Amino acid sequence: MQQSTILIAGCGDVGSVLGQRLLKKGHNVVGLRRNINQLPSGIQGISTDLSQIDELTTTLAEQSQCDILVYSVAASQHDEPGYQQAYVEGFKNLLAALPATPKHIFFTSSSSVYHQNDSSWVDESSPCEPTGFSGRIMRQAEQQVLTSNVPATVVRFSGIYGPGRNHLLKRVKRGDVAPESPDQFSNRIHRDDCAGVLEHLIAKVLEGENIEQIYLATDDTPATMYEVTHWLSAQMDTPILSETHSRRAGSKRCSNQRLRDSGYVMQFSSYREGYAELLKEL
Repeated sequence: MQQSTILIAGCGDVGSVLGQRLLKKGHNVVGLRRNINQLPSGIQGISTDLSQIDELTTTLAEQSQCDILVYSVAASQHDEPGYQQAYVEGFKNLLAALPATPKHIFFTSSSSVYHQNDSSWVDESSPCEPTGFSGRIMRQAEQQVLTSNVPATVVRFSGIYGPGRNHLLKRVKRGDVAPESPDQFSNRIHRDDCAGVLEHLIAKVLEGENIEQIYLATDDTPATMYEVTHWLSAQMDTPILSETHSRRAGSKRCSNQRLRDSGYVMQFSSYREGYAELLKEL
């Protein structure tokens, strides 16, 4: 495979792991973010602000090649204007500022676009009618990407966990778990699998294979919060002091069948394998 130039916009946690994997394959990786001091060695950093079209145009003026664009930003403000700026306006600005049109775009989205709350299964063909602002704006952003006249793929990640994402572990450690009833199904994917999925799909595009426009990226095993939190409590040998529902009290089961059909094999097929690795580091 010949060397390609891959630009990762919002090169944070997932983007940095992805960038390191792509470097090992011999690709040229460019990471776009406000602060480039924390980028891993080998990734060419460009410090810029996606909300400033003039600044973007200037800083990207010499970026004459971009085979793959991975748009993987995180909103700095967790409100409606913050999401609109990060996922809709930021993408629009970047595409307008790039002097070279990418051959393929990957946009990292979220399972928050699904509105289902009855423990039913959802996949890429399921209707998406979110009521919360995060899901609505993410859906708007997806549609913008898929109608951009550039070949594009949306990857909808479920709840990302991994190194440094210890909210659930801290909750269980202080003795708080989820109640058994009513069911609250949750879905998750390890950070390393997020990078692995993107690496897998990018390789297919660079090899000339056709891929789908949307993939739901989640592990093989949806599980109730009751099951997950009680398992973690047993693993950490912590007493159960309270039972409370998660703030995000949705309940659906996400299917990764399309992703598995593409040939991807999860590194962490369930929360057990993923959290077992994290618990070793505590």
